[in-house]
Amino acid sequence: MIDLYYWTTPNGHKITIFLEEVGLPYTINPVNIGAGEQFKPEFLKISPNNRMPAIVDHEPADGGAPISVFESGAILLYLAEKTGKLIPQDLRQRTKVLEWLFWQMAGLGPMAGQNHHFSAYAPEKIEYAINRYVNETGRLYAVLNKQLADKDFVAGDYSIADIAAYPWIVPYERQSQNLEDFPDLKRWFETIKARPATIRAYEKAEALKTQALDPDKSRDLLFNQSAKTIQP
Repeated sequence: MIDLYYWTTPNGHKITIFLEEVGLPYTINPVNIGAGEQFKPEFLKISPNNRMPAIVDHEPADGGAPISVFESGAILLYLAEKTGKLIPQDLRQRTKVLEWLFWQMAGLGPMAGQNHHFSAYAPEKIEYAINRYVNETGRLYAVLNKQLADKDFVAGDYSIADIAAYPWIVPYERQSQNLEDFPDLKRWFETIKARPATIRAYEKAEALKTQALDPDKSRDLLFNQSAKTIQP
């Protein structure tokens, strides 16, 4: 069983999408970042950078004590290796997947995140900062669009590289991007959006958001949904 410490952000969605894809049993433990729950001492024990998502695997492959993992890219890689799914075994294909996983972690996520911050949250609208991050987000969309020009998914077959990138494209309008400008990216985006596992993952996010004003009810709802073994 996987305990997932989660909130409804792009990085959080990565892990629910993966878990829904592979059918690994998990429970959701909401970490309401708007309420500062990421700073609670018990959470910091498993995520010392006070960021979600994080997981605790109660059945690690070595048969030892439960193991905790923080940082979404590390979690995706850990779970892919644990299950043997959504990561190639072939050296060259595996390397390609890892390249694009780290591309998302180092580029698309941070740049889109700064885009969100300066466009929507900064107390002062700084034109230089907004333009910088909107333009850099657009450049990264173009890189991804080019990569997808001759393939269905980022590194060939559907993998953790796709799962890492997709949630950061979902808020494209908020990032001042138009998917019509990136036709191959748009095709890829619509394909992943329609996957049953993606639909289930975002349904759970919506359930959590709509119940956010009633934390006890939210936790009960998500526990009841997540405690069941999910079939891929």
